[in-house]
Amino acid sequence: MTSWNTRWRFPLYLRIWLAVIVAVGVLTVAFGWLMRQSWEQQQPPPREVVIRNERDDVIGQAMVQPNRVRGQGVEFDVPLNDGRTITVQLPPRPRPAADAGRWWPPRGPSGFLWMLGVVALAVALGAYPVVRRLTVRLEDLRRGVERWGEGDLSVRVSEQGRDEVAFLARRFNHAAQRVENLLKANKSLLANASHELRSPLARIRMGLELMDPEPSPRTRDEITRNIAELDQLVDEILLASRLDARESDLGTVEPVDLTGLAAEESARAGADLEAEASQHTLVVEGVAKLLRRALRNLLENARRYSSGPVTVSIVRRGAHAVVRVCDQGPGVPSAERERIFEPFYRLRGASEREGGVGLGLALVRSIAQRHHGTAHCEDNPGGGACFVLTLPCHQT
Repeated sequence: MTSWNTRWRFPLYLRIWLAVIVAVGVLTVAFGWLMRQSWEQQQPPPREVVIRNERDDVIGQAMVQPNRVRGQGVEFDVPLNDGRTITVQLPPRPRPAADAGRWWPPRGPSGFLWMLGVVALAVALGAYPVVRRLTVRLEDLRRGVERWGEGDLSVRVSEQGRDEVAFLARRFNHAAQRVENLLKANKSLLANASHELRSPLARIRMGLELMDPEPSPRTRDEITRNIAELDQLVDEILLASRLDARESDLGTVEPVDLTGLAAEESARAGADLEAEASQHTLVVEGVAKLLRRALRNLLENARRYSSGPVTVSIVRRGAHAVVRVCDQGPGVPSAERERIFEPFYRLRGASEREGGVGLGLALVRSIAQRHHGTAHCEDNPGGGACFVLTLPCHQT
């Protein structure tokens, strides 16, 4: 499930691009501030200013440091011969006629800052496609790894380019191919070995029938029970390997009356069925034989460990059908409620109990996931454990 932080986190390409923009912006502001300080601190050289009256007599003369006044030009404070001081102001030069219709770039420090802004914008626009081209391959690689991690072992990523990203993509594809081949070989070995076990089991069963002299009833029952357990183990290993192989065809997907299915399996196992009176039929989309197998495994597991009646309830919760199989057994510790769905995992002391090969609950979860549902274990309020199977309802 995608968390809130993951949904609202900035993509990598956007973060790199923003980092470039921020760096250029900081450099632009810093450089502009330094230039402005230098502009303001720069003093024009002293000028000799001569003041004459109407008779062309010199009434004041001095080397004066001009003062720049923003928007008013340059001012000179000139002392006169009689001790007074007057201020002479030279207004800014008028803009030439050629510049009268020009609105950009402005002259002076503001024009320089405008130029820096244009450079920063050009860098931002030019950096975006470069950064985006790099990070789009990283996003493809991320999506491929996510799909591969979710179980799609056939996914491969693009290997275009000759940089580190392309090298990483090639190494991922190579590793993914090796893992896929290894798992396929493992599943093929399990399927073939399970299939080959059927022949000696059949021969053992036939030999038992033809055994002479006739074995004692106790010995015969023990051999028959062991054969049945081996046969169940082979059958469940075959089904587990086919469920793991996503491309395998396990049957026709069709609307299935889950209420009727639960009623049949409850009657077969001697369990009590509880259904909502307002909801006579719950229909789900799936393979009937697989759903029947999941319900049967849950009921057999509950009957094996329960010291009292087994209860089956089926209700509708929104767009999902929820089946609960509750027993009155010793229950399942909270720390092991996930591990019991692992293949061949048993609770402590359960290996000596009669029946069960350790694959029943693993098959239930695999079947639920194959139907886009879930399976989990929780406490039974009356004591014991409840196994909850949730499946999406058929959309009519």
